[in-house]
Amino acid sequence: MFRVTIASTIDAVWNEITKTDEPIPAFFNSRMDVLRLAPGSRLAMRTADGKYTGVVGEILEFDPPRRFAHTFRFTNFEDPPCKVIYSLEEVAGGVQFTLEIEDLPPGTKTAKQMLQGGKMIVNTLKSVMETGRPSMGIRVLYRVFKLMQPLSPKRCASVHWPVDD
Repeated sequence: MFRVTIASTIDAVWNEITKTDEPIPAFFNSRMDVLRLAPGSRLAMRTADGKYTGVVGEILEFDPPRRFAHTFRFTNFEDPPCKVIYSLEEVAGGVQFTLEIEDLPPGTKTAKQMLQGGKMIVNTLKSVMETGRPSMGIRVLYRVFKLMQPLSPKRCASVHWPVDD
Protein backbone atom coordinates (compact mmCIF):
# COMPACT_ATOMS: atom_id res chain seq x y z
CA MET A 1 0.00 0.00 0.00
CA PHE A 2 1.24 3.47 -0.90
CA ARG A 3 -0.30 6.62 0.56
CA VAL A 4 0.27 10.36 0.34
CA THR A 5 -1.57 13.52 1.38
CA ILE A 6 -1.96 15.99 -1.46
CA ALA A 7 -2.73 19.69 -1.00
CA SER A 8 -5.56 19.76 -3.54
CA THR A 9 -9.27 19.08 -3.87
CA ILE A 10 -10.69 15.60 -4.18
CA ASP A 11 -12.30 16.46 -7.53
CA ALA A 12 -9.02 17.75 -8.98
CA VAL A 13 -7.12 14.60 -7.93
CA TRP A 14 -9.93 12.37 -9.22
CA ASN A 15 -9.95 14.17 -12.57
CA GLU A 16 -6.18 13.77 -12.84
CA ILE A 17 -6.15 10.01 -12.26
CA THR A 18 -9.13 9.29 -14.53
CA LYS A 19 -8.48 11.57 -17.50
CA THR A 20 -8.48 9.96 -20.92
CA ASP A 21 -7.73 12.89 -23.21
CA GLU A 22 -4.03 13.31 -22.41
CA PRO A 23 -1.16 11.49 -20.70
CA ILE A 24 -1.31 11.08 -16.94
CA PRO A 25 2.09 12.07 -15.56
CA ALA A 26 1.68 10.05 -12.35
CA PHE A 27 1.04 6.90 -14.38
CA PHE A 28 4.39 6.96 -16.19
CA ASN A 29 3.05 9.54 -18.63
CA SER A 30 0.69 6.97 -20.15
CA ARG A 31 -2.65 7.87 -21.68
CA MET A 32 -5.66 5.87 -20.54
CA ASP A 33 -7.59 4.40 -23.46
CA VAL A 34 -11.08 3.19 -22.55
CA LEU A 35 -14.49 3.33 -24.19
CA ARG A 36 -16.37 3.94 -20.92
CA LEU A 37 -15.15 4.59 -17.40
CA ALA A 38 -17.46 1.97 -15.95
CA PRO A 39 -17.20 -1.52 -14.45
CA GLY A 40 -16.73 -4.16 -17.12
CA SER A 41 -14.92 -1.87 -19.55
CA ARG A 42 -11.45 -2.80 -20.73
CA LEU A 43 -8.71 -0.21 -20.42
CA ALA A 44 -5.22 0.18 -21.78
CA MET A 45 -2.42 2.46 -20.69
CA ARG A 46 -0.71 3.57 -23.90
CA THR A 47 2.18 5.77 -24.91
CA ALA A 48 1.22 9.37 -25.63
CA ASP A 49 1.18 8.67 -29.38
CA GLY A 50 -0.89 5.52 -28.84
CA LYS A 51 1.56 3.20 -30.62
CA TYR A 52 2.46 1.03 -27.64
CA THR A 53 0.50 -0.36 -24.70
CA GLY A 54 2.22 -1.03 -21.39
CA VAL A 55 -0.73 -2.12 -19.25
CA VAL A 56 -4.15 -3.63 -19.86
CA GLY A 57 -7.01 -4.38 -17.50
CA GLU A 58 -10.70 -4.33 -16.81
CA ILE A 59 -12.46 -1.75 -14.66
CA LEU A 60 -13.88 -3.39 -11.53
CA GLU A 61 -15.10 -0.34 -9.60
CA PHE A 62 -15.73 3.26 -10.56
CA ASP A 63 -17.15 5.39 -7.74
CA PRO A 64 -16.35 9.09 -8.38
CA PRO A 65 -14.59 10.79 -6.68
CA ARG A 66 -13.64 8.17 -4.10
CA ARG A 67 -12.60 4.83 -5.59
CA PHE A 68 -11.33 3.42 -8.89
CA ALA A 69 -10.23 -0.21 -9.20
CA HIS A 70 -9.15 -2.32 -12.14
CA THR A 71 -7.21 -5.41 -13.00
CA PHE A 72 -3.65 -4.75 -14.07
CA ARG A 73 -1.40 -6.72 -16.39
CA PHE A 74 1.85 -5.63 -18.02
CA THR A 75 1.73 -6.44 -21.73
CA ASN A 76 5.42 -7.35 -21.89
CA PHE A 77 5.18 -10.04 -19.16
CA GLU A 78 3.31 -13.35 -19.07
CA ASP A 79 2.45 -12.87 -15.38
CA PRO A 80 -1.16 -13.17 -14.18
CA PRO A 81 -3.02 -9.93 -13.52
CA CYS A 82 -3.27 -8.25 -10.15
CA LYS A 83 -5.71 -5.59 -8.94
CA VAL A 84 -4.98 -1.93 -8.30
CA ILE A 85 -7.24 0.26 -6.21
CA TYR A 86 -7.04 4.04 -6.05
CA SER A 87 -8.86 5.54 -3.07
CA LEU A 88 -9.33 9.23 -2.29
CA GLU A 89 -10.43 10.70 1.02
CA GLU A 90 -10.77 14.33 2.05
CA VAL A 91 -8.54 15.07 5.05
CA ALA A 92 -7.24 18.16 6.81
CA GLY A 93 -4.87 19.83 4.37
CA GLY A 94 -6.21 18.18 1.23
CA VAL A 95 -6.75 14.68 -0.07
CA GLN A 96 -5.35 11.39 1.07
CA PHE A 97 -4.53 9.29 -1.99
CA THR A 98 -4.01 5.58 -1.47
CA LEU A 99 -2.76 3.06 -4.03
CA GLU A 100 -3.36 -0.56 -3.03
CA ILE A 101 -2.19 -3.60 -4.93
CA GLU A 102 -3.99 -6.91 -4.40
CA ASP A 103 -3.35 -10.42 -5.69
CA LEU A 104 0.20 -9.52 -6.68
CA PRO A 105 1.87 -12.74 -7.81
CA PRO A 106 4.95 -13.05 -5.53
CA GLY A 107 8.36 -13.39 -7.11
CA THR A 108 7.19 -12.23 -10.56
CA LYS A 109 8.50 -9.46 -12.77
CA THR A 110 5.15 -7.76 -12.22
CA ALA A 111 5.63 -7.82 -8.44
CA LYS A 112 9.06 -6.26 -8.72
CA GLN A 113 7.86 -3.50 -11.06
CA MET A 114 4.72 -2.75 -9.03
CA LEU A 115 6.59 -2.47 -5.74
CA GLN A 116 9.12 -0.11 -7.30
CA GLY A 117 6.53 1.92 -9.19
CA GLY A 118 4.02 2.50 -6.39
CA LYS A 119 6.14 5.04 -4.53
CA MET A 120 6.93 6.86 -7.76
CA ILE A 121 3.23 7.05 -8.66
CA VAL A 122 2.13 8.62 -5.37
CA ASN A 123 5.06 11.04 -5.26
CA THR A 124 4.59 12.10 -8.88
CA LEU A 125 0.86 12.60 -8.38
CA LYS A 126 1.57 14.80 -5.36
CA SER A 127 4.11 16.85 -7.34
CA VAL A 128 1.78 17.28 -10.33
CA MET A 129 -1.16 18.33 -8.18
CA GLU A 130 0.82 20.73 -5.99
CA THR A 131 3.29 22.22 -8.49
CA GLY A 132 1.70 21.57 -11.87
CA ARG A 133 4.38 19.13 -13.07
CA PRO A 134 6.47 16.11 -12.13
CA SER A 135 9.87 16.54 -10.51
CA MET A 136 12.88 17.22 -12.74
CA GLY A 137 14.12 13.65 -12.29
CA ILE A 138 10.79 12.21 -13.43
CA ARG A 139 10.64 14.56 -16.42
CA VAL A 140 14.11 13.37 -17.49
CA LEU A 141 13.05 9.75 -17.01
CA TYR A 142 9.99 10.30 -19.23
CA ARG A 143 12.20 11.79 -21.96
CA VAL A 144 14.33 8.65 -21.82
CA PHE A 145 11.18 6.50 -22.04
CA LYS A 146 10.13 8.39 -25.17
CA LEU A 147 13.55 7.92 -26.77
CA MET A 148 13.46 4.20 -25.94
CA GLN A 149 9.91 3.71 -27.23
CA PRO A 150 10.99 2.37 -30.66
CA LEU A 151 12.77 -0.47 -28.84
CA SER A 152 9.53 -1.66 -27.24
CA PRO A 153 8.73 -5.36 -27.80
CA LYS A 154 6.47 -6.01 -30.78
CA ARG A 155 3.98 -7.70 -28.47
CA CYS A 156 3.38 -4.28 -26.82
CA ALA A 157 2.15 -2.69 -30.05
CA SER A 158 -1.32 -1.29 -29.41
CA VAL A 159 -2.83 -3.19 -32.35
CA HIS A 160 -2.56 -6.31 -30.15
CA TRP A 161 -4.43 -4.73 -27.24
CA PRO A 162 -7.85 -3.35 -28.31
CA VAL A 163 -10.23 -1.91 -25.72
CA ASP A 164 -13.49 -2.29 -27.58
CA ASP A 165 -15.94 -4.20 -25.40
